[in-house]
Amino acid sequence: MHRHPVLRVFLLLLLLALVVYLAIFCSVLWKQAHVPKPDNDFDAIIVLGAQVKPNGEPSLQLQWRLDAAFDAYQGHPCPIVVCGAKGSDEPDAEAHVMAAILREKGIPEADILQDDSSFNTRQNLRNASRLLETLHPDTVLVVTSDYHLPRALALAQDEGFLAVGIGSPTLGGYWWLKNHARESLAWVKYWLERYLNIRL
Repeated sequence: MHRHPVLRVFLLLLLLALVVYLAIFCSVLWKQAHVPKPDNDFDAIIVLGAQVKPNGEPSLQLQWRLDAAFDAYQGHPCPIVVCGAKGSDEPDAEAHVMAAILREKGIPEADILQDDSSFNTRQNLRNASRLLETLHPDTVLVVTSDYHLPRALALAQDEGFLAVGIGSPTLGGYWWLKNHARESLAWVKYWLERYLNIRL
């Protein structure tokens, strides 16, 4: 008898959490759809890393990010920072693989800066800031996947950048849902760290 009120409270809290999560999920979609399109008014490009396959090839998601970065570079050549350390299931640092691909595409070695020690977006941008410190860029172009771009731009601003961005496409179906679901949770983590100083 006494368990029913407790169960009702639990179910109400669970329903509230679901409603809040769905609201955040919709917010992620809205933010993604309303990122301003950049022009060529940037002084450096920062490409955020993604998975490298065990055979050393970039994942499709990473390849699309590199394609978008290369297109941006062709329209406006400038220093380009590639970010990403070596994961436990990766044969080399993401930054090394990305740099090699960009060199193969024709970008000069002198224009490629490598951050091969970062494991998350905040570290990517913090290390990129150090690499670009002597260049004093007024505006940076952040290149990542479309679902990830709004949070990446928020983190870039936290690191002191005046940032614009390009979002490369992501896979549809299951992967679309998985990436956006994870990104919704990542926004919660960002807000807790940003506004409540809770490090997770």
